[in-house]
Amino acid sequence: MILIALGANLPGTDGRAPRASCEAAAAALDAIPGLRLEGVSRWWETAPEPPLPGSPWYVNGVARCSGGIGPEALLAALQALERAAGRQRPYPNAPRTLDLDIIAMGDGGALLREAPDPVLPHPRAHLRRFVLQPLAEVAPGWVHPRLGRGVEELLEALPPAQMRPI
Repeated sequence: MILIALGANLPGTDGRAPRASCEAAAAALDAIPGLRLEGVSRWWETAPEPPLPGSPWYVNGVARCSGGIGPEALLAALQALERAAGRQRPYPNAPRTLDLDIIAMGDGGALLREAPDPVLPHPRAHLRRFVLQPLAEVAPGWVHPRLGRGVEELLEALPPAQMRPI
């Protein structure tokens, strides 16, 4: 199982709205050699974390995939999709045209990896409702391999967040 978080809060370089950019990126996952898209969560509109004055709300979702692609190759393919969508990284947590993060990989999403990038599971996924809420839709029962806690338990431990399905 491969879990990939998708997000955007700026129009793409082609003028697409953030949701359209995320939908196009989800479809493009199926074209990555060694990767097969199995499902996508609902799309969620979420407030920026951390809050940035004037920053638009995000569109977030999670894709569930399968395949034999390795972590480095997948990371390179996702970064290529981000660049094609006009992703720039002027500072941490900057607004973006597209953000693709590998949340988990391996049998049951249980691969543990410290280095090199990508670190797996994603080191902050368990702290982000905007990741866990859609993840619970495509991988109910997923257990964080480092923490030994299920996605539902991780969600219960988080404070409420400004987010709504769209």
